[in-house]
Amino acid sequence: MGIFLSFLAGLLPMLFFAWIVYWFDRYEKEPKILLGVVFIWGAVIAAGSAFVINTMLGMGVYLFTGSEAATDLTTGALIAPVVEESLKGLAVLLVFLIFRSEFDSILDGIVYAGIVALGFAATENAYYIYRFGYAENGTNGLLWMVFVRVVMVGWQHPFYTAFTGIGLAAARLSRHTAIKFSAPLIGWGIAVFAHSLHNTLASALSGTQGLVLGTALDWTGWFFMLLFILWIVSRERHWISDQLEEEVFLGSITAAQYRTACSTWFQNSTRLKALIQGRYQTTARFYQVCAELAYKKKQLALRGEEQGNSHVIQQLRDELYKLSPHV
Repeated sequence: MGIFLSFLAGLLPMLFFAWIVYWFDRYEKEPKILLGVVFIWGAVIAAGSAFVINTMLGMGVYLFTGSEAATDLTTGALIAPVVEESLKGLAVLLVFLIFRSEFDSILDGIVYAGIVALGFAATENAYYIYRFGYAENGTNGLLWMVFVRVVMVGWQHPFYTAFTGIGLAAARLSRHTAIKFSAPLIGWGIAVFAHSLHNTLASALSGTQGLVLGTALDWTGWFFMLLFILWIVSRERHWISDQLEEEVFLGSITAAQYRTACSTWFQNSTRLKALIQGRYQTTARFYQVCAELAYKKKQLALRGEEQGNSHVIQQLRDELYKLSPHV
């Protein structure tokens, strides 16, 4: 029973956090299947591989130093951050390389990075909740460890790995060769540094004051990341507004549809009405295509004819012509 409860306590909150990350992707939603795959990658491949690699390298450090304290510090501050951020970042890199058409904004990088990191956190949390919670102090220990892993440090892994996603997205949007190669490395480096800093402080700080200070530092970082995400969402709204304005004059969308496409509030209201009227799929697809068209036009402006952007733009515009009368 303890293992099952620990599994649920590790998984369910991270699925809820994943829904929050998905919700922030307001205009051009990423494919749920692809997000599910990266979540599983984080939970199974990244977490499983990290456990094995961290353990083996930690044993090597202990054999070399003979000190448990040195082993814990080295593993937490050096080994784990590099190993875990590399394994989580690999999933984001694969999306970047294989599904480039789905990776076309800074927010996309954050979303994919956040989802894979939450999958990783789900497995890690389940282990900590059982090993250091239920196994040591029963139900009370489980509840305390859930509070620590979900409330106090629940967003730590998405925060770290988000920098890798930002770096890859910056490379995706840039024409400059230096940025294309350096941005992912810089993003990964910041992810490793932030992860290492957290682990080092967690080892160095002790007692109630250390716990409060560490939590305050974590939440400060997450707060600024939230502000950055809100700014990105606002900027993307302006992208959509600018890029779709032309479509009204071309006749692919109406003025009313344009206003709705530029507002998540209007979109939610319109989709609810469409659900009642039995036209939800058509309506949802229409506004998804509106967002994809706006993003693709922005890509054309930034990167030129990468992988036939003009052809894709015309295909999306043709689809809007067909869907518009039914929305």
